Amino acid sequence: MSRNQSSISISGIILITGLVINTLIIRSAYLNPNYYWWLIVSLPLLGIIIFNITQKKHAILRNYPLVGYLRYFFESIRPEFRQYFFESDADGKPFNRRQRSIVYQRAKNVRQTVAFGMQTDPNQVGYEWMAHSIYPVHINNKSPRVIVGNKQCMQPYDASILNIGAMSFGALSKTAIESLNAGAQLGGFAHNTGEGGISPYHLMGGDLIWQIGTGYFGCRDHAGNFNEVLFQQNASLPNVKMIELKLSQGAKPGHGGILPAAKNTPEIASIRNVPVNTTIVSPPAHTAFSDAKGLIYFLETLRQLSGGKPVGFKICIGSKQEFIDICQQMKLTGIVPDFITIDGAEGGTGAAPLEFTDNVGMPLMEAVSFVSTTLIKMGLKKHIRLIAAGKIITGFDIIKVLSLGADICYSARGMMFSLGCIQALKCDSGKCPVGIATQEENLYKGLDPSDKKVRVANFHKNTLQAVVELMESSGYKELSDIKSANIFRRISQLETKSLEEIYFKDTLTISPKTMSQLN
Repeated sequence: MSRNQSSISISGIILITGLVINTLIIRSAYLNPNYYWWLIVSLPLLGIIIFNITQKKHAILRNYPLVGYLRYFFESIRPEFRQYFFESDADGKPFNRRQRSIVYQRAKNVRQTVAFGMQTDPNQVGYEWMAHSIYPVHINNKSPRVIVGNKQCMQPYDASILNIGAMSFGALSKTAIESLNAGAQLGGFAHNTGEGGISPYHLMGGDLIWQIGTGYFGCRDHAGNFNEVLFQQNASLPNVKMIELKLSQGAKPGHGGILPAAKNTPEIASIRNVPVNTTIVSPPAHTAFSDAKGLIYFLETLRQLSGGKPVGFKICIGSKQEFIDICQQMKLTGIVPDFITIDGAEGGTGAAPLEFTDNVGMPLMEAVSFVSTTLIKMGLKKHIRLIAAGKIITGFDIIKVLSLGADICYSARGMMFSLGCIQALKCDSGKCPVGIATQEENLYKGLDPSDKKVRVANFHKNTLQAVVELMESSGYKELSDIKSANIFRRISQLETKSLEEIYFKDTLTISPKTMSQLN
């Protein structure tokens, strides 16, 4: 008998068994009416069996009309079972248990130490470590800051080296946004709005970095084009300290976002300046410009309309030549942005196609080293601050990107963990169990901003303290002292290399002709 015939016979046996059982119950009920209560269970089960055998959508349920449901049940709880019963401290993606735990501990301001030694394998390829000094130093300033704004900027901003990464209202709940911004106000750091516009929940007193994407939410006309008047109104808000133009993001570079009609509530529609209850598509590219020169002039427009606040752009590096072209236009026009945000391909998002998440864009470490090298060779680095984003959780993560040329860091998912995110991986479903990535009131009302804002501020403070302690142990008195030559990675069982050797071995080559044009 073939495998298919065997499966069909099993479903047939189940059907016959169900019919026989129900027939026996009905016959028994004639003798004892109490048996009719059994029909409450047996008849629905028979109906399920008949329905599943005749439907053609699910092969498992057609072949196994009752027990087949167990497959879907166990699949639905697989992430929870894996996380709580099978996953070791070093497993788990995109963040393992140790990474999540250190955020929880720092956010709650409780014990942040580990016992009995390292759990990572120092002989495993990919293991990283930094060289300490036998002459440690003491640093008084436990919250390092960096001035953002070159000579073309009229309102420079004194930024913390760790800030809240871009997450929009709509992707996150109102209570999550309120908690983040209030936490930023408590801790004295900045909160990136994400491309969804400035909501009332962003205005809890924290400094804002207003991100503008291809949808121009909060500064668009009815056709979806950039509107100078609306931009100027929002940019003039005292909470807005910097303007970030999003070209691409690491989780889905070159791919536009979609706001489903179901999520486009009257409140969100009014914030984004879009028609209510309609699906809104953010195009992959900007309509305000179409090349490097247009980008540079548009940034200057934003700078002027904002009253001279720091302006910059966010990019996930794809084509190196396209970034070089942008730098060339800075030199040719004399217009230099105040900052550039580098989003690594490992950056997160609420929802993205698998191929874009896993296989498009340059990882953060390669991207930061490439951008910083390019800017140095073109004489631009001293005018531009680099902001790094992409799986930055610990003090060591910050030290690494600073050593490669970054000045400031964003953490988005780290800040979500500080709110109580359990990495349920349900962001795209709108069913976030802890009320962060959802618009359902029965879920987000469980998140109390009065408590969570303190945890956000604690995570920021304790992570910066870890950065300072690492600097002290390595003999670094200033951020500028951090060197990639003193941070190492095992690249094979028998060889380690410094980040300087790995990322700066092949420096950018610019032709003499190009250099003559730039100079």
